[in-house]
Amino acid sequence: MMRILIIGGGISGVSAAAALAPHAAVTLVEAEPALGYHASGRSAAMFLAGYGNAVVRALNTQAAPVHDKMGVLSPRGVLLVATSATETLFEADIAEDALPEWTVKAACARVPILNPATVTRAAYIDAAQDVDTDAALQQFARQARAEGAQLITGAPVTEIARTPTGWTVTTKAQSFSADLIVNAAGAWADQVAAMAGRTPVGLVPYRRSVARTPAPGEHDVRTWPMLLGAGEQWYAKPDAGAWLISPAEEDATEPHDAYAEDLVLAEGIARYEEHVTEPVTRVTSNWAGLRTFAPDRTPVLGPDPGDPTFFWLAGQGGYGYQIAPAAAALTADLILEKTPALAPQIVDALAPGRDGLG
Repeated sequence: MMRILIIGGGISGVSAAAALAPHAAVTLVEAEPALGYHASGRSAAMFLAGYGNAVVRALNTQAAPVHDKMGVLSPRGVLLVATSATETLFEADIAEDALPEWTVKAACARVPILNPATVTRAAYIDAAQDVDTDAALQQFARQARAEGAQLITGAPVTEIARTPTGWTVTTKAQSFSADLIVNAAGAWADQVAAMAGRTPVGLVPYRRSVARTPAPGEHDVRTWPMLLGAGEQWYAKPDAGAWLISPAEEDATEPHDAYAEDLVLAEGIARYEEHVTEPVTRVTSNWAGLRTFAPDRTPVLGPDPGDPTFFWLAGQGGYGYQIAPAAAALTADLILEKTPALAPQIVDALAPGRDGLG
């Protein structure tokens, strides 16, 4: 039986373990003390079939029925809003996604904290859904373990060595032999590749921050849609009766345990406050995560062009949860040499050997 070692215990690595475990001897190693510690544990995940470029949207389409079967989606909706200063951005947003425009009066009725004196345009995306990120991660983890996979946390990789028959991967506590490595290391995926003697593909982690505040004006926000500023300059959404506000920034950084910066949060909250009647008076907590993209904003998924026993599953950016079932299925198909359900041009567009990487 093929021995597969997955490096990285976020949603990508764990879902891949679930897809591969029925067919191979799978071991997953995660550097942190828990699965989903970094980007996967800090996601305000939404499922929106039309979010992302054409390749991501193809993955979304394949992933949707799996999410439905898992029962991890719930209705949310997204309300896009603009002021007079951001109407050009708003026009670009609705043109790109063919969004139906709403009246400002209808938008204010749906979210009563919107300020009719400053909000000039609105559009609504009914199909957007929340993803229960913890439920999704844990379901995939249970599936993987039920099929015999080992999911090992607190195991940072310290060395990767090519052998005549495969790989030896050493962590602080032990070494593992494998026929094939799956590089699902998120923001650290290029570093893992370099450790394995493979050429990095040019992944860049971008920080995104979130502030948690009490529900504005003591409203019951549970059924409110996500609010999105034109040009994705900020967003806000309900979270267990409280309210999340993000500057929606993309600040390039190095792989690290990300944290929110006060000035960035303050600037984002100020942009949000231009659209509402209830100012933010208290932030109860904040955090940040890293969304890691390839230069062309398309995930990197497939065998390394120089060594097919090193498999890339990286660069999911802000799409990790919504594409996870489809990315995991494609990973298993390619490794097990099965015909993928996705069209060949989509598979090629995801390949690590495509133009523009490295």
